[in-house]
Amino acid sequence: MDPDTVLRLAHDQAMQYPSVVIDHPFGPEHTVYKVRGKMFMMQYELRGVPSINLKIDPLDGEVLRDAYEEIVVGYHMNKRHWITVSGSGDPASAFDAGLLHDLVLESYCLVVAKLPIKDRPVDPATFGGREGEN
Repeated sequence: MDPDTVLRLAHDQAMQYPSVVIDHPFGPEHTVYKVRGKMFMMQYELRGVPSINLKIDPLDGEVLRDAYEEIVVGYHMNKRHWITVSGSGDPASAFDAGLLHDLVLESYCLVVAKLPIKDRPVDPATFGGREGEN
């Protein structure tokens, strides 16, 4: 999947989630997606390549970084809790829209789970078909 498609699909998905707003706290070149004031995704260009940062469970992050060349430690973020994703353009890559969907959903739910219960727009344990994952 090419980098522009990664950004477009991630944006389209994130904007469907409850209470998501876009902000530019780091300047116009960094698009930050927040839920109730907390960042769960950021889009930007890294060395000319469109990329996104997503929150991730540290163990999942290790496995994903080992399995996909498109996934690396989070650029300018906590390296254990964030990943950077960019498309490769390689049609043979196993990185696809389904995996991207899962990563954006996971990032959103991880951030929602840290909010006080009264502030959560969804139940992170069940939102998006995640029944029993948390």
